[in-house]
Amino acid sequence: MRSSRNLHVMVAPRKQTTLRGPTWVIALVSVACLFLLALFVYPLLNPSAKTCLFFPSRACRIYNYDDMHPNAFSRELTDGEIESRVVVKEMLKLQPVRTKTSKVAFLFMTPGSLPFEKLWHMFFQGHEGKFSIYVHASKEKPVHVSRYFAGRDIHSEPVAWGKFSMVEAEKRLLARALLDPDNQHFVLLSESCVPVRHFEYVYNYLLFTNVSFIECYNDPGPHGTGRYIHHMLPEVEEKDFRKGSQWFSMKRQHAIIVMADSLYYTKFKHHCRPNMEGGRNCYSDEHYLPTLFNMVDPGGIANWSVTYVDWSEGKWHPRAFSARDITSNLMEYLSSIDESPHITSDAQRTVLFTPCIRNGSKQPCYLFARKFHPETRDKLMHLFSNTTAF
Repeated sequence: MRSSRNLHVMVAPRKQTTLRGPTWVIALVSVACLFLLALFVYPLLNPSAKTCLFFPSRACRIYNYDDMHPNAFSRELTDGEIESRVVVKEMLKLQPVRTKTSKVAFLFMTPGSLPFEKLWHMFFQGHEGKFSIYVHASKEKPVHVSRYFAGRDIHSEPVAWGKFSMVEAEKRLLARALLDPDNQHFVLLSESCVPVRHFEYVYNYLLFTNVSFIECYNDPGPHGTGRYIHHMLPEVEEKDFRKGSQWFSMKRQHAIIVMADSLYYTKFKHHCRPNMEGGRNCYSDEHYLPTLFNMVDPGGIANWSVTYVDWSEGKWHPRAFSARDITSNLMEYLSSIDESPHITSDAQRTVLFTPCIRNGSKQPCYLFARKFHPETRDKLMHLFSNTTAF
């Protein structure tokens, strides 16, 4: 302490040294200002790069590791991986096109007729030109009661619960919807889904966001990582394996990536299926898209689904709402939830909450909900037309 104090006494009277301090402060502040200026200006000049040039992270890795530098990986990439990353990198450079003709594509996956078609008719009515409808009926030709659904059936194939045919049907719907260049956002819905918001809210929520709503979380339990099989190596490592809801909502550039992907699609088709080695069951509709986007564009997804599902009963299927459950309080509750729960399948049954942050602020998570019994239709239609719950 004494030597430090003496040193201070010795140097303090020197005029030249006291001037040097402020000079360095000014220099450091100038450098910091230039850095911050570049941080904010560069993304404006090159939107696809965001801030990854300055803050490389896992959320930005698609813009960094896809430079294909051989030192970017701990192992040598296969030809298929390199080809895949080249395509994904180019797809992510595409900017969203928002015009007066931009539409949201509603993709219905159903075994036959849609029990809530009249409710959806009310939802769409008056908003012509802002939506497209595509219906994949896997068992029988639907009987339509709404003009919005008439003629919107696509070529369909049989779909079995838990089988890879679920993913094939999703891809078939996306492919058909991508043929329309005005479709800028794509929502997958089931026959038991209903809207919990009015159309204008849904349209603005989806069109004016820069992410896709794909649930993606790490479940260390038997229904998560426990479904991984090492035959997926080297392209899919266990640390990258993720779980999420089948019911996605994605922007156009991500839908194109799904169309372009054959590498990971094939891995899941062959190695994520029921009755795998050791008696394990893997369901690709819960793992393929979450794992794919966790690997190729983790910063581009919101990590929650905009479709509410109640898994609190801990069964193989979510809770189904009956007519006696339908009240304005229920619909107001569903439309106001602003944190998305993810329940792990291990012994701890940990509930992981993801705050629903959209465009920088916390907002309600859900636009749709399932599963609803057909008997709930009339009460839902009454609420939809007579309350502000939606």
